[in-house]
Amino acid sequence: MAITAAQVKELREMTGAGMMDCKKALTETEGDMDKAVEFLREKGLATAQKKASRVAAEGLCKTLVAEDGKNAVVVEVNAETDFVAKNEKFQTYVADVAAQALTTTAADIDAFLAESWALDAEKTVKEALAAQIAVIGENMNIRRFVQVKEENGFVASYTHMGGKIGVLVDVETDVVNDAVKEMAKNIAMQIAALKPLYTNRDEISEDYIAHEKEILLAQIMNDPKESSKPEKVIQGMVNGRINKELKEICLLDQVYVKAEDGKQVVAKYVEEVAKANNAKINIKGFVRFETGEGIEKREENFAEEVAKQMGN
Repeated sequence: MAITAAQVKELREMTGAGMMDCKKALTETEGDMDKAVEFLREKGLATAQKKASRVAAEGLCKTLVAEDGKNAVVVEVNAETDFVAKNEKFQTYVADVAAQALTTTAADIDAFLAESWALDAEKTVKEALAAQIAVIGENMNIRRFVQVKEENGFVASYTHMGGKIGVLVDVETDVVNDAVKEMAKNIAMQIAALKPLYTNRDEISEDYIAHEKEILLAQIMNDPKESSKPEKVIQGMVNGRINKELKEICLLDQVYVKAEDGKQVVAKYVEEVAKANNAKINIKGFVRFETGEGIEKREENFAEEVAKQMGN
């Protein structure tokens, strides 16, 4: 099959690999993007990104925490343009959606859209959305929401880049004071900046680790200098590299961004704050939304459009 320039460009953006390497990977995998990423990783030509999100849609992520701090929600509402996302009417509407999502009993987005709109009981959430589309003049979508509840502690929230990223952190603790709240806010900022995939290693499946080890072993065996080493040494290299990777994707294993020595990991930072405040603190989990992640945006090619209309 013919590989397009757009496919090569997308793979290059996802992996950081060279253009020709990307073209070869796509050719070898018959245009399968996920397999092409793995092909490049096995050749040691790509970073360890996991199916990099194709962020494209505009809109806002909004977090809202109940007054007692024990219940919170993060929502994502999409629009077509960044211009509308910055519109005051749109922002007010997203805040209204978050307020309803905070207390909804809906289990999924379809059930949420079907329930009565809190600001006008004669309409469903979906009908109220349609009315907003008519007012704002652009297609919009309530894409997703997640509630987080913590009876034995509190939920911290953080939004970044004017609502491009929304984060909730589930903090189990027997002490809730300004110092512990500041710690939670710092953790939320860490999540926004460094995009961990897991809270701790216990959340990672054995299948995931086994698959990653296969990729790392293939990288080593494709390197003549490395592949000639004894099997025990190679296995040690694989384990060393997997540990390094896990430190990047597990929140509690990551280096804390504000660490003065540049070495302290998040887990140690939490322990330090707990000890200073005579508290028991457990970061149970987190939710991180980034506007448009995983949504492909239709790219307009003016030259192609003109050629089509001219019959070329």
